[in-house]
Amino acid sequence: MNLPLVISPQQLFNALPHDELLIIDLSSTDNYLKAHIPGAIHLDPSKLLRGTGDVPNKVPEIDQLSRLCSEIGLTPQHHVVVYDDQMGPWAGRMLWTLNYVGHQQCSFLDGQLSAWIDAGLPLQSASNSPVGSHYTAIPHADYLADIDYITQHLNDNDHIVLDVRSVAEYNGDKVINAKRGGHIPGAVNYEWTRALVASDNPQLRPAAQILADLAALGVTPDKTVITHCQTHRRSGLSYLFTKHLGFDKVRCYDGSWFEWGNRDDTPIES
Repeated sequence: MNLPLVISPQQLFNALPHDELLIIDLSSTDNYLKAHIPGAIHLDPSKLLRGTGDVPNKVPEIDQLSRLCSEIGLTPQHHVVVYDDQMGPWAGRMLWTLNYVGHQQCSFLDGQLSAWIDAGLPLQSASNSPVGSHYTAIPHADYLADIDYITQHLNDNDHIVLDVRSVAEYNGDKVINAKRGGHIPGAVNYEWTRALVASDNPQLRPAAQILADLAALGVTPDKTVITHCQTHRRSGLSYLFTKHLGFDKVRCYDGSWFEWGNRDDTPIES
């Protein structure tokens, strides 16, 4: 199956008969049970988080990821399509997680379930149970940035930190679950919803528009982009849209501001 990274509802509908299609709904359980795309399985997005330690929002340990991939029935032959009920961040984080363990055959439903409904396509309310598999996750470190990697490259012209929190968080006027506010030195701010058409229309804006926005901030495809937010949920979407725009070197800082802002030894600007 050959599907692009970002697909329309009609493209997904046309692919429904394929056995190698795996659709993952990251919505709340209640919303999944109300209605979902036919054949979609439900995944609690908390499983995309480590859940333990000082920074529980980090990527799960590799054994956790192997269990997760096996639980959803992932095989190398599957093409995975993801969507959520939060305008795309969890779906983007799921896609990044799959890429991190080496699975590249993934797509993001543009506009989420609301676009599917607006297109008049069929819905299902009965739950779908995955057929388990035996998947061995292998981490690929070039999708990940940690504090050491970021500090080593803070002054490199070929790296840039893309902070997709709100302007108030970036400036340090609003501090969420952190001892300190502000941003990583040299980071640029692009609030994540700017990539979407509107708050009530979670489709991605035209690629040329987002590219122009990012270029004005110095975020260009020739650079290694390190993206983050507060807990690497919102930056799931920035991972998705930068990859969609043709950025090949994108790393996610999974610790995000929850880790950086709670440390005493990390440099901060405000």
